[in-house]
Amino acid sequence: MNRYVKGAHGERELLHRFYDLGYSAIRSAGSGVNSISPDLVVIKGGKGFSFECKAWDSSTISIEHEKYEALRIWEENTNMPTFMAWRMSKIGWFFIRLQEMHKNEKSWSITKKRTIEIGRVFDNLKLEQGLEPIVVKA
Repeated sequence: MNRYVKGAHGERELLHRFYDLGYSAIRSAGSGVNSISPDLVVIKGGKGFSFECKAWDSSTISIEHEKYEALRIWEENTNMPTFMAWRMSKIGWFFIRLQEMHKNEKSWSITKKRTIEIGRVFDNLKLEQGLEPIVVKA
């Protein structure tokens, strides 16, 4: 499966998971092509969240500086928390705040190890409790 098809499939999967929780969800037209908006926006009860989705089997994910800046501006303009949503095969979805990524010469990135340490996974999100998903400790 090529990267675009895998990514589009992942975006649709995440869209449906939020929809099943009662969120209205929009997948961005041109997702994966333009760098001016996130891949997915979900809204419920006047609270919204946006996501740049990655479905990569890799030890790191990264986005170029231009895309990072566009997402940062999106978050600032909309007051909508914006996350990197990383689907790891056989593990599931993890959510990374933009501020948790590391700036490199050519991109912003985060390692799989660090993402797992943060531990912000889909099944533990409490989106209704505030403007930011909160990890529920077991």
